Amino acid sequence: MSKNFKEWTKPEPMWRKNTKLDSFPVLKESTATTVTIVGGGITGITTAYMLAKEGKKVTLIEADELLNGTTGHTTAKVTAQHGLIYHELIKHFGEEGAALYFKAQEDAMATIEKHINDHSINCNWQREDAYLFATTEQGAKKLEREQKAYGRLEIAGEHFDDLPFDTETTRVLCMRNQAHFHPLRYLAYLLNEIIELGGEIYEHTKAVDVKEGKQVEVETGEGHTITSDYLITCSHFPFYDKGMYFSRMYAERSYVIAIEPEKEWTNGMYLSIDEPKRSIRSAVFDDKEILLIGGESHRTGEGNDMSFHYKALEEYAARTFGVKNKLFQWSTQDLTTLDKVPYIGPMTMNNDRIFVATGFRKWGMTNSAVAGQLLTDYVMGRESKYHSVFSPARFKADPSIKHFLTNNMNVAAHLVEGKVELVDKGPATLEEGQGTIVQWEGKRAGAYKDDKGELHLLDTTCTHLGCEVEWNSGEHTWDCPCHGSRFSYDGAVMEGPAKRPLEKIEFNDSEEVPMIPDDPEAFEESTDHQ
Repeated sequence: MSKNFKEWTKPEPMWRKNTKLDSFPVLKESTATTVTIVGGGITGITTAYMLAKEGKKVTLIEADELLNGTTGHTTAKVTAQHGLIYHELIKHFGEEGAALYFKAQEDAMATIEKHINDHSINCNWQREDAYLFATTEQGAKKLEREQKAYGRLEIAGEHFDDLPFDTETTRVLCMRNQAHFHPLRYLAYLLNEIIELGGEIYEHTKAVDVKEGKQVEVETGEGHTITSDYLITCSHFPFYDKGMYFSRMYAERSYVIAIEPEKEWTNGMYLSIDEPKRSIRSAVFDDKEILLIGGESHRTGEGNDMSFHYKALEEYAARTFGVKNKLFQWSTQDLTTLDKVPYIGPMTMNNDRIFVATGFRKWGMTNSAVAGQLLTDYVMGRESKYHSVFSPARFKADPSIKHFLTNNMNVAAHLVEGKVELVDKGPATLEEGQGTIVQWEGKRAGAYKDDKGELHLLDTTCTHLGCEVEWNSGEHTWDCPCHGSRFSYDGAVMEGPAKRPLEKIEFNDSEEVPMIPDDPEAFEESTDHQ
């Protein structure tokens, strides 16, 4: 059960603080364009910018506010060091495919840096080395394999035994000359450029359906239509899913805190490979150097008290760096594909009008620039050496089949578990700011009591494929463990693949809300006499 509302800290990413972003209108009439882009994060904005520079008429729509999703909740590492990836890529894509993946990330960093330098964008761009570190002997062996993969791919990597801060390690692997930045300041410039180049941008304009024909028609929630030659969906999870993407990816949540450390910081970006994983990088806030400390990943909708993860990060920060002041905390959701490489290209095989970019895992800063360039090449009819690596049509026998079966067995398990779960709590046990699964009229339900004491009751059946959602006390959301859909406390869709809100349970405010005892035997005894 979550903490009392007054003690709960609302998640708030630091990037929007002190960053002025323009607002954009709602689409109020049907329109026509050359390319419709759905999704106002870094991928959609980067793609719109690149296509606008090519002379294409671009219309970008966002269901909420721009940069309020995964991009606004990133740690903004701009690096080709994507955890333990290159040894695995060599196994499944061969040396040529793995080398192309690395080269695509390097090209992406160079593209971002060129935009920044050419236009003098003030976004705290800083080149720093990136480090993977192990804390166990097993992790050290994995890092040794990864270093050998670096050698085979001619990636400059160096081995160390220690870190410049107080953490015991068994092995460290460095990738030189990576980067980090302030993503929203960078993207604010691109947004202005899109408008200058004739592009149109709309916020609070939700794409709900697609009609395919000689042209592509995107229907909005207000009943308007955007007609275009091409549609690109960059909406984190594809809002229009003709490629069964929900079964080919899984969603994970991870957590970040921003602190002012007591100990002096040196430099570098760090990521542990053993559990519990920890990500560390510096940033600047109010002219002070601070640290962003992340980790605590888990599959969306799994686990109990989600606020535990923030506490774990705070304890690690205090033990390792000392904490003068905790400034922010937030979480994000990432989608991982079957083989850990993003899907970028035609949504379905041989479709030359509808394209998708999704499944960036935790590495959206570079992969967004990769996607922007590849999608621009598709629309412009240009071949790219990277198309085959990122093609959504690919299917590697290993690990794709194994991961496909594992993911969907996990879904089946959650479908069964949620339906047979026994609940021995009633809504009356809730305090303000608390949410939980309760029993209501003999059935499983979701209950939340807001800070005004108003009770919100929901059917916990996810409107995507019928799994049972769970309460996330760290974010005050209802999360689906099957495919990562997320809903607000009152049932509104926050993230797909679900398109419809959770069903509200209507009840009379004047009727007595049942309180079910915490003792199951007492509960059973009380029901026997009814």
